[in-house]
Order: sequence, then C-alpha cells, then structure tokens
Amino acid sequence: MLTVEGLDVDISNIPILRQIQFNLESGEIVGLIGRNGAGKTTLMRSIMGLLAAKSGSIQFDQASLQTLPGHRRAHMGIGYMPEDRRLVPEMTAEQNILLPVWSTDIPEYEDRLQWIYKIIPECMEFRQRAATSLSGGQQKLVALARALMVGQNLLLLDEPTEGIAPVLVQRMCEILADLKKEGVSILIAESNDAHIAELLDRSYVIERGSLANSK
Repeated sequence: MLTVEGLDVDISNIPILRQIQFNLESGEIVGLIGRNGAGKTTLMRSIMGLLAAKSGSIQFDQASLQTLPGHRRAHMGIGYMPEDRRLVPEMTAEQNILLPVWSTDIPEYEDRLQWIYKIIPECMEFRQRAATSLSGGQQKLVALARALMVGQNLLLLDEPTEGIAPVLVQRMCEILADLKKEGVSILIAESNDAHIAELLDRSYVIERGSLANSK
C-alpha cells in the first residue's frame, strides 16, 4: 500500500531524513519508533506533502505522491493525526471531526461519522462541546476521529499516546486494537513501543533521520 524508497528531506538546507526506506501493506499496523528529534514527524509530514522531498520516492497504491499537491493526499483516503492535535478552538468536537468532509466533499459522510462514533463512542458523548473545553486526552480522541473521517485507506498517527493520562493511553490502545480488527492500515510514530507493541505487525527504529533496523 505505502512504499518509501531512498527518501531524503532537508529543512532550511539542514539534512533531516536520509535514505529512508520502508513499506506498509494493506491491513498492517506498523510502528515508527524513535526519540524526540529522530525524524518521525518529518517523515509523517513528508508523506502528507507538508514537506518537500529532496530525493527518493513515496508510492501509495502504485501512485507517486510526489507528483500530487499536498492537499490531494486527503482525497486519496490518507488521514493524518498530528502530535499537537491542531483542533480549531472556535469549533465543537463534531465540527472538528467533520472538517475533512467540508474540504474534500466526502460522499455519504453520515455513515462514516456513525461508524467513527461506534469505534470512539466518547466523541459522540462530547460532540457538541467546544474543542477548548476538552482535556488533552479527549482532544487526542477528536483528532483521531478527524483523521479517521478521511483516512479510509491509510492512517498516519504521530505520537497518539504522548502526553495523556494513563487511563486514556489504555483507551487509545483499545481503540487502535479495534481499528486493527477492522483492517485499517496504520503507521504509528511513538517514542517507544511500550504501549503499542502488541498491536504492531512490524516496527522500524529511526535514529538521527535514518532507519536503524526493523523487527
């Protein structure tokens, strides 16, 4: 489904990623494990087209992502959950979840929304609350739901369990386990795999912008 080969990415002429190469098959959950500053977020943003690649290739369903503008990734069914959530504070939780619908004109989105509420019932409970009134963990759930709204083919999750209470970490892992049963393809970036190890089909370790090994 997703194949990255020889990917180099610079930011302000500073090399960040070097010769990144990995693949993710349909229905897999693959981990990208590395400390802060290792290059995880840069890799996620490169796949989403938010950062330009200096060289190398990114293929999704046999189509080259580099030939497409960044916003077209969402139209291809790729959802992205950034580490810092990036919710719109003036909107309710449900309005944030529906943002991809308005930007990509998703057909029959109501069925998709109800499926998401079935997977993450907490989001339905606080759907009319302002995003700013939610806890950090609740905001993570909304950000995941928003990524799911558009990510019908692939989810990119950047540090989904980082900085939230242990009880919500456990709940996030339960949701990811349910998504695995649903056959959702997911790339998860985390500082370590302590919470998600049992969910992963494979994992890659990233150090100083390079993939050190896989397991």
